[in-house]
Amino acid sequence: MSTTSVAPIDQIKTTPWAGGRSPFSVEYGKMMMWFFLLSDAFTFSALLIAYGSLRFSAKAWPMPDEVFQSIPFIKEHGAPLVFVGLMTFILIMSSVTMVLAVEAGHRGAKKEVAGWMFLTVIGGLIFLSCQALEWTHLHEEGAWWGSNPFKSATGLPTGTNFTNLFFTITGFHGFHVFTGVVINIIILINVLKGTYAKRGSYLMVEKVGLYWHFVDLVWVFVFTFFYLV
Repeated sequence: MSTTSVAPIDQIKTTPWAGGRSPFSVEYGKMMMWFFLLSDAFTFSALLIAYGSLRFSAKAWPMPDEVFQSIPFIKEHGAPLVFVGLMTFILIMSSVTMVLAVEAGHRGAKKEVAGWMFLTVIGGLIFLSCQALEWTHLHEEGAWWGSNPFKSATGLPTGTNFTNLFFTITGFHGFHVFTGVVINIIILINVLKGTYAKRGSYLMVEKVGLYWHFVDLVWVFVFTFFYLV
């Protein structure tokens, strides 16, 4: 790859004190993205560990099949985990379209990159809309920070730890999805403008793809902790 196809900060320095080639053979921006994702993973891990500790030390806890048994504004009861299963499927499929966008970028196929990025953005927006519907439905049932109408399988009150952590962690994840959608839209605009075609590299698509895959992976753990356990 010629030096004109990468940013100045990514060019290999040849002076004695310039640092030379990375010993890891990893582009600078991609390495920084990995560092960010690692630090973010610690944050999500701390939140989920806190949830697990409170969940298994509590004498009473809501049953997921009872809490998440509705399809908002369509079916109030009798469909446990159907709606969140749909949400999860949509988010995973958006990760597939992101993979295809990165692959198309490696081939320099501008139209394909734009198409797959567009579908990724749509998937993220649908997921956020579904989450908003779920939050709205739960709020109408009386669930919110500091309020928990759900009882345990034995009929005992379950306190507010469940709802406090549910809205905090899923909200934190939703913020990440929203951020990813915004970044994907910016990258998509640059793709359409031909910015990366002029550079001769679609590396930025790969970088944002790392973030998007991380968001999807975190949701698998959030889904497991809140909706299955």
